[in-house]
Order: sequence, then structure tokens, then C-alpha cells
Amino acid sequence: QDGNPPLDPSEHFMAEEEKLTDQERSKRFEKAYTHTLYYLAQVYQHLEMIEKAAQYCHTTLKRQLEYCGYYPVEWALNAATLSQYYLSKQCFMESRHCLAAASVIFSQAGQVPSAEDNEAEQDQQDLRQRKAEIARCWIKYCLNLLQGARKLLEDNIGELDPDRQLELQAQRKKEEDEKEKSRKKAVLFGTSDICDSVLAIEEKVSSVYPLDFQEAREVFLVGQNYVQEAKEFFQVDGYVTDHIEIVQDHSALFKVLAFFEDDYERRCKMHKRRIDMLEPIYADLNPQYYLLISRQLQFELADTYYEMMDLKVAIGNRLEELDSHTIKKINSLAQLAIKYYELFLDSLRNPDKVFPEELEEDVLRPAMVAKFHIARLYGKLITSDSKKQLENMQTSLEYYTFLVDYCEKYPGAARAVETELELSREMVGLLPTRMERLRAKLCPFI
Repeated sequence: QDGNPPLDPSEHFMAEEEKLTDQERSKRFEKAYTHTLYYLAQVYQHLEMIEKAAQYCHTTLKRQLEYCGYYPVEWALNAATLSQYYLSKQCFMESRHCLAAASVIFSQAGQVPSAEDNEAEQDQQDLRQRKAEIARCWIKYCLNLLQGARKLLEDNIGELDPDRQLELQAQRKKEEDEKEKSRKKAVLFGTSDICDSVLAIEEKVSSVYPLDFQEAREVFLVGQNYVQEAKEFFQVDGYVTDHIEIVQDHSALFKVLAFFEDDYERRCKMHKRRIDMLEPIYADLNPQYYLLISRQLQFELADTYYEMMDLKVAIGNRLEELDSHTIKKINSLAQLAIKYYELFLDSLRNPDKVFPEELEEDVLRPAMVAKFHIARLYGKLITSDSKKQLENMQTSLEYYTFLVDYCEKYPGAARAVETELELSREMVGLLPTRMERLRAKLCPFI
């Protein structure tokens, strides 16, 4: 209220001629204010009041830029971390802004001069790691944007709904500009020269949901570039877990891009790319030390083969008659999917190789889905040998029955697999009749 900036506490112990100028006092007072915001961000974080923590963190970062009170690497990492909070709230524009600002400010760190050579080497190593960490935040951004779009566009069987697509495209045209402008004012970081650089990075990737293959591909390519950047630092030697997570994200990018592709053959090729990146990693992994990752990879590989098999069946259905090459392909994919689902289920067995009576909460759904998919895969195997067909139907029935019996014994499990349970009950009713018919046909020959 007095109009002058307050004294700095240290001034009480200074001679008159050493006292600070008003400008310096003002600077120190603003700095104290920024620090207070920073500490409040920490406090709210610990109290798990995440939204408030994010607000204070954002204001702190903004002020640090305005008053030039920041270390580029630290600032960039904090901004990238904040972007992940906005991502969890699906605020893609704010998330992208934080990431673009992080990339711009990080580039100010440049070469770190140092007296000791080995120290300089360590500094460079740290810089490379931080750069790769920011790249990983970008990967998550692209992946979340694509996955969010998929959720909006898929129908009840997980395919792209063209009516919904047209509706969303029309809606987007209407509301494009106004909302962006009003939101943008609230989040901008930095002075005008920084703003221009941030804007240039933002323009490389969209912050609205992609609604067709072309738009999805643009987001995918940005994500894929950051995958290469992150992998340069997080290599298999020394960073096994990080490296595998990045490869899994890369695979997830392909998976969601395939959703937008309407050509089944090209979609198959995308899933094949996923297999090519995941199988070598799985083969080199020791499940004794990396059980959880090993299970994730088994399940993902099984799912990918399963999806490819479904696509090949759909392609085959369009043909007048199934040729031997397509039949061979369908059977081969189905058997590979079964192999990986079985490996996943075997990993749940105890040291005596016994399957658990009751499944743990975290593996309940994947285990049930694996059983259900194996049942369905045995039903999809194509053979002209009726005895073999009967065996496959019998195996299929056993897996469906397991699911139905388990959910009767543990009713709580039914919630995790409602759709699968309903279809399994149906199949447990239908399959014995089909098998009887097939047996009757076989009877004269047996």
C-alpha cells in the first residue's frame, strides 16, 4: 500500500550506502513470491490435491520465465511433467503447450561448459537423459490423443463408426476457433520470442482429436519420431525396463493407427510391424527377473496375432472360395495366438505347475480373456479332417466351460468379463449339439 517495494531482510544488517535499489528490492520480492507459489505447489502435491498443485506449478513456471529465474533443464522437466497432468484431464491444448515450451527452454541448455572433462561428460549424459525423458512425454501425448479419438469413434464391436465420424467432423468445424482463443490466453508461457518458438513446435502436431486416417497418421508420425529420440538414450543395455516401455508405446501407436485404416491388408501389415518389434524383445527377456513385463508382452503378442487372424478371416470371407494359402495363414496365426495365450496362462501357475484355484485381482480379466480367446481360436481353426475338427470343438468347449464354471464359483469375477461370460454360456449350450451332429456324420466311418 505504501507504493515502494519492501526491504530485503538482509538490508537490516547493511550500512546505509550498501542498501539495495528499489529495482533490486522489487526483484527480490517477486522472487520470494514465486518461491511461495512453488512451495505451495509441493504442499498441495503431498496433500494429493492434484488440481491445485497443477495450478500453482503452472503459475510458478510462468513467473520463472517472466523474471528469468530458472535453470533451463529443470524448468523444461517441470513443464513436461505438468503436461502429463493436463493429459490425464484430456486438456490436449494445455498439454501440448507445456511440452512445446519444455522443448524450447530445454534447447537453451545447449553445451554445458565444465572445468573437468569427466564432469562435462557426466553433464552431457544427464542432458541426453533429460532430452529422452521429454521425448517420452511427447510419445504419451500422441498416444493419448489417438486413443481418445478411437474411444470417440468406435462402435460396439470396436470398429470405426462412419456416422459418428461425419457427425464429429461437422461439430468440429462449428466450434473450432472460439474455444481455442479463450483457452489459449490462460496458458501461454513466456516472452514474445519464446512464444514464437513454442508456436512453431505446436504447429507440428494437432491438439484436437484426429477424425480420419490422414489426421491420425500425422499424429502417429510425430509420436514415432519421439520414439526414435527416446530410444537413442534408453537402450536395452542398461535401461531394459525403460526401453521395453518405449517399444510397447510404439506398438500401441501402430495399434491405434490400424483402427483408422480401412484396408484390411494394410491393417494386417501394421500389426505385423508390432510383432516384429515385440517378439525379439520377448525372446531375450528372462521371465525370472522380469515376470510382469514378460506377461505383458505374452498377452500383447497373443492379442496381436488374434487380431491378425480375425482380419485374415474377414479377408477370406470376401473370397468366392478359401484358397489353401489363406487357410494356412489363418491357421498359423490362430496357433501363434494360442501359443502366446497359453504361455501367459502358464506364467500364472505355481512352482508345482498348478493353475491357481482363485485368480488375483490384477490378472483376473487378462486370464479370463485369454481363456475366452483360446476357446474362440480353436473354433476358428480350419481343417478338412472331421476327427480333428471334433477334437478342436471339444477343446473349445473345455475353455468356454472353464470360464462359466469359474464365474459360478466366484460370482464377483462375472463383473470383469460380462460380455465374454454371456458368449461363453451361449457356446456351452450350442457346442455339444454341433458336436453330436458331427459325430453322427462320422459314425459310419468310425
